[in-house]
Amino acid sequence: MQKEKALETPQSFIEEEERIEQFARLCEPSIAAAGIGGAGCNVISWVKERGVTGGKLVSINTDAPHLRMSKADRRILIGEKLTKGLGCGGYPELGEKALCESADRVVEELCAANIIFLIAGLGGGTGTGATVALAEKLRKQFLSLPAPHLIVGVVTLPFDVETARMDIAKNGLNRLKGICDTVVVIDNNRLVKIAGNLPFREALGVANTTIGKFVKGITETITTASLINLDYADLRAIMEGSGLASIGIGEGKGEGRVEQAVERALNGRLLDIEDVTKARGLLIHVSGGEDLTLYEVNHAAEIVKRSLPPKAKVVWGARVDEELQGSASVMAVITGVESAFLRRHEKRIGRLKLPW
Repeated sequence: MQKEKALETPQSFIEEEERIEQFARLCEPSIAAAGIGGAGCNVISWVKERGVTGGKLVSINTDAPHLRMSKADRRILIGEKLTKGLGCGGYPELGEKALCESADRVVEELCAANIIFLIAGLGGGTGTGATVALAEKLRKQFLSLPAPHLIVGVVTLPFDVETARMDIAKNGLNRLKGICDTVVVIDNNRLVKIAGNLPFREALGVANTTIGKFVKGITETITTASLINLDYADLRAIMEGSGLASIGIGEGKGEGRVEQAVERALNGRLLDIEDVTKARGLLIHVSGGEDLTLYEVNHAAEIVKRSLPPKAKVVWGARVDEELQGSASVMAVITGVESAFLRRHEKRIGRLKLPW
């Protein structure tokens, strides 16, 4: 009889286990990625086609025909009374009004997540106006909630020759900087330097692929078991209130694969940074096959950190991907940087000089 009592589990132990389980469920990170406008919806389709574990994918647009072709977990047509499903015609003011018309549906779809990626191409109507309006709505919604939330903008900038779109993009980026915790910026003008020799369609796909890999990589490293996990606190540590961020992704094969991947990630950054030594933080993510070693993962972080200030916060994660046997992929996100784009002086347009 005494032996049976000794084997009984104390009630206090059971209650503590239940309490731990309850808190663990509450603390599980929930991630949503929302593509706004044509460019944003294209990225969501890219991620959806390749599959992502642990995140919700939402496409949001005023353009009904384009939205119909998008692939996502949830598609939302905004501003149907205002735009009749025909888009915003490049007017960000219409994009803002369209989002406000449908704000309740959109916010309800996203507000359950505590990490939200807002993906868009700046310079147009829906991508600029609706993204800014959505970020503002989410920020106000989260002020009344006890749990912390992270809003990360992921945007592309137009080419320099698109003068009218450039002004719209600059205004939109300045506004997003003040609302989002971090805005990861990809400048299409950098594509000319990095992928200028590629066929046009393939070169433009570099930006979509970079954003897609960023969203997919962060989501899966946080929500699934990895070699070295990133958690919600890690992401907040370098992205909360960090302004602008630059991203680069590189791959390497064979001997010295990590060094190759890091070099390509740094040289392939899609944003001009004025002074990298003023950066606030670094997020580095390494993927490789079953043969990926801890030394290689640590070495990748060491190489990138050499060019950053000593006080910069560094968080890192690593995943094993069976498809990368014999190779490695490195993603480096540098936060708290200043962009030459926002400081660029307005160019005056003089008389057009003809070549004949």
